[in-house]
Amino acid sequence: MPRTIAIGRQDFEKIRTNNNFYIDKTNFIKEWWEADDDVTLITRPRRFGKTLNMSMLEQFFSIKYAGRGDLFDGLSIWQEEKYRSLQGTWPVLFLSFADVKERTFVQARKKMCRIIKELYKQYAFLPESNLLSEDEKKDFARISADMEDSEASLSIKTLCSCLLRYYGKRAIILLDEYDTPMQEAFVNGYWEEMVSFTRSLFNSTFKTNPYLERAVMTGITRVSKESIFSDLNNLEVITATGKKYADCFGFTENEVFTSLEEYGMSDRKQQVKDWYDGFSFGERKDIYNPWSIINLLDKKKFGAYWVNSSANSLVEKLLREGSPNIKKSFEDLLNGGTLRMEIDEQIVYNQLSTKKNAVWSLLLATGYLKVTDSAFDERTGRTYYSLTLTNKEVHIMFENMIQDWFSGNDAYNEFIRALLLGDLKAMNTYMNKITLEMFSYFDTGNNPSSGEPERFYHGFVLGLMAELADRYTVTSNRESGFGRYDVMLEPIAASFPQQTDAVILEFKVQDEDEKELSDTVQEALRQIEEKNYQANLTAKGIPENRIRKYGFAFRGKKVLIGSPSGK
Repeated sequence: MPRTIAIGRQDFEKIRTNNNFYIDKTNFIKEWWEADDDVTLITRPRRFGKTLNMSMLEQFFSIKYAGRGDLFDGLSIWQEEKYRSLQGTWPVLFLSFADVKERTFVQARKKMCRIIKELYKQYAFLPESNLLSEDEKKDFARISADMEDSEASLSIKTLCSCLLRYYGKRAIILLDEYDTPMQEAFVNGYWEEMVSFTRSLFNSTFKTNPYLERAVMTGITRVSKESIFSDLNNLEVITATGKKYADCFGFTENEVFTSLEEYGMSDRKQQVKDWYDGFSFGERKDIYNPWSIINLLDKKKFGAYWVNSSANSLVEKLLREGSPNIKKSFEDLLNGGTLRMEIDEQIVYNQLSTKKNAVWSLLLATGYLKVTDSAFDERTGRTYYSLTLTNKEVHIMFENMIQDWFSGNDAYNEFIRALLLGDLKAMNTYMNKITLEMFSYFDTGNNPSSGEPERFYHGFVLGLMAELADRYTVTSNRESGFGRYDVMLEPIAASFPQQTDAVILEFKVQDEDEKELSDTVQEALRQIEEKNYQANLTAKGIPENRIRKYGFAFRGKKVLIGSPSGK
C-alpha cells in the first residue's frame, strides 16, 4: 500500500514517525560532514527540500534528539557505524528567516530579533547552570525583539559560547532561508538598512565565532559578497552550477519513476518528464522539483503546482519593466530558444534593473531557467552558459503571467478580436486605447518616456505570443527575405483551416522627415514589400492573398495602423 503523502510537511520527525512518503536524502549528512567545510551556503529554488534537509540535519546531530536513531533506521546513513555513533551528540542551533517578509526595516529587524529570542528560550536553563557570570546572565535576559544592534549582532555568538561551556562542544548552526529578508528589503525599499544589520550579524556569527563547529546556510539566491558576506572568506558556496550535493535537493529521475510505480502511475513517465523535468545542479541534468511530483502523486492529475506555490512578483516586475533587449530575449525563450551568456551567480539585488544579465542570473537561481550547456573560454577565463526555460510547467507560468499583464484591459481583448477579423478601423480604435493605458505600465524605469515605445512594443509582442499560442506561431525580429520583420503570425495548421490568414506587423516611430503618421505607416508598409518579409510564409505554401500586412506608426502614445488596401 502506498505511503501517505503529507503535503507541505517539512519536519523530518513527523514524516518519519507517520511513515509519510519520503525519498531518502540522508546521504547529504555524510557528504556534508566529510566535506569538513566551516560554513556552507547552498542555494536551491523554493520548494526543493531545503527546510526538510535542515530539519534532518538538526535531528541527526542535535543533543536534543539523542537516542532517536529510530528516525534514521532503514535509511542509507544508518548503515554506517561511524554515523550511528554521531547521532545526537552535538549542540545545534536551528533557525529560519523564511517568515521575515515585513514591509519596513523596523518590522523586519524586530522579526529577526524575535526569532533569535525564541532560540534563546530553548536554552532558558543556561542561566540557572552556574556556568554564567552575573553580567552574562543580564546579557542573556536582555535578548528581546527590541534589543540594540550591538546585542543582536553578538547574540548567536554569545549563545554558542554558553553552549560550549555547558556541553563541552562547539555548536553547529543551521540557518534556513537566509536571503528572504534581503529579497523583501529590495522589493520594499529598505535594502541599505537590511544589508548593514545582516552583515554585522553574519560576521559575528559565522566569521569571528570561535565557538562555532561548522554551519549550513540555505537560500534561493547567492546574495553578493559585497552586500553581506564581505568579511566571510571561510564560506563554501554551492550554487546551481556547483557539483557538490547535486542530488541532495530535488528528486532524481530514477527516484521519480520509482515513486510513480509505487502510486500506480508508471504509465505516465513521459508526460511527467515533459511537465516537471529539466532542473540541473552541477553535472546532474535529471532533477525534478519535489513539490510538483508530490502533488501529482497525491492528486493523480497534472498541473502547475510548483510555479503557483508562491508569488512571483519580483520576477514579473523585472521582466515587465525590463529593457527591450530583455523582452526580446524572453520572446526567444518562449519560442523554445536558447540564450547564451556569461552568468554571475552572485545576485546584486539593488543592481537587478541595471546590471547586465542580472535578470537571467536571478531566473537561473530561482529555477525558471536551466543550463543546457556550458563552455569555458581559456582566453578570457570566463564560462558561458546556454539557458532555456526549465520545462512545460515553467512555460505555462510565464504565459499566464504575460496574459495577466493585459487581462484587465478590455481594449486589448477587443484589439485581438479585431486583428483576427481583419477589422482595421477597430484595430486603430482599440490600439490607441491600449497604448494610452499601457505605456507607463511597461516603461517605469528611471527615465520613462512615452516617446520611445520599445518597452511597450516588446511587451505587446509577448502578449500576442501568450494570447494566440494555440492558434498562431508568433515570432518577432526574425530574418525573412532581405531583412528582419517585426512580428509574424503564422497559422497553426492543426488549429485553423487552410484559408486562415497569416499576418505581418511592422512597427515604426515617426521620423522627423515624416510630417504625418500616415507617412510613417506607408514607410512601414514599403519596408515589408521591399524586404520581402512574406518570403518565409510563401515558402511554406501560404498564398500571397492570405497574407495580411499592417504598418504601425507611433508618435508618443498616439498610434496609426494602416494596410496596403486601406481596409
